[in-house]
Amino acid sequence: MSTEESPVEHEDRWILNLRGMSVTKISVDFRLVLALDSDWEVALEAPVNLSQGTVHAAPSVLLKPESQDVAGALALFGANVLSAVAFKSGTLRLVFDTRHHLTCSSDPSFEAWQVTGPTGWRFASLPGGALAVWSGSGVSKS
Repeated sequence: MSTEESPVEHEDRWILNLRGMSVTKISVDFRLVLALDSDWEVALEAPVNLSQGTVHAAPSVLLKPESQDVAGALALFGANVLSAVAFKSGTLRLVFDTRHHLTCSSDPSFEAWQVTGPTGWRFASLPGGALAVWSGSGVSKS
């Protein structure tokens, strides 16, 4: 994947340009942070659903960054991103080649997650369910 590709906006979502990037580092403080190739970072502050396989094959695990209850996320180390979507409703969905699906919904009171990239791109779930997007040229609210 070329790191020069820009995210693509659709009516209800942004397709992020993370396909093929691997999780190179996982860190935890009050957030769960996934560092990806090419200096992209996914920071999760709200509870996150992590599932594997199809929706009905296995129950999801709830990861809670604020209490460091995120051991299930270790399965993502070294995984490659197949799909990364930031919905304008404030939800983030990542799909990995390990068949894991990570979903973080918006929070009514704070920014639930953000994705940042090396060229000025930043996506953030705003309190109450909207999406803010920054590029090298400014910010917009979706």
